[in-house]
Amino acid sequence: MSLLHFAPEYALRGRMEAMPGLRYVTADLDPEGVDVQLDITAMPFEDGAFDAILCSHVLEHVIDDRAAMSELHRVLDADGWALVLVPLDLAREATYEDFTITAPEDRVHAFRQDDHVRMYAPDIVQRLQGAGFHVATDRFVENLGEERRRRHGLLVEDLIFRCTHASS
Repeated sequence: MSLLHFAPEYALRGRMEAMPGLRYVTADLDPEGVDVQLDITAMPFEDGAFDAILCSHVLEHVIDDRAAMSELHRVLDADGWALVLVPLDLAREATYEDFTITAPEDRVHAFRQDDHVRMYAPDIVQRLQGAGFHVATDRFVENLGEERRRRHGLLVEDLIFRCTHASS
């Protein structure tokens, strides 16, 4: 099995690297500590190169997230899956973007972090579908209970979008 992991989290990376039989590839725009430095909107991989993709809290940093989603779809094997996580504002109907907001303090106010370029809403599902994915939303956090959510630093808005090729 092959797994492409963007901006690999320390806690997950060690576990993935230790898995026997897994071709584990880490990637990021920042070359430090990853296998491949890349732009997620133009990846250097062949079509269908990976069985699985982990893309957690990356797309909110990418100006052209639709191009990134299309690239995720392109490099994912037809029978594979991708897990996408992004910061969400469940009170919004539509994802909020304003590329004129560039000052760090203004981005914190608008998007909760100074290097984010958007605040996603549940319509991210339609964006992912537009890239060719079938999307299943996992609301796992709702079943954890408040104490476990707090202990793990999770929010009710922490949803997982499981993406597969729409044709599969």
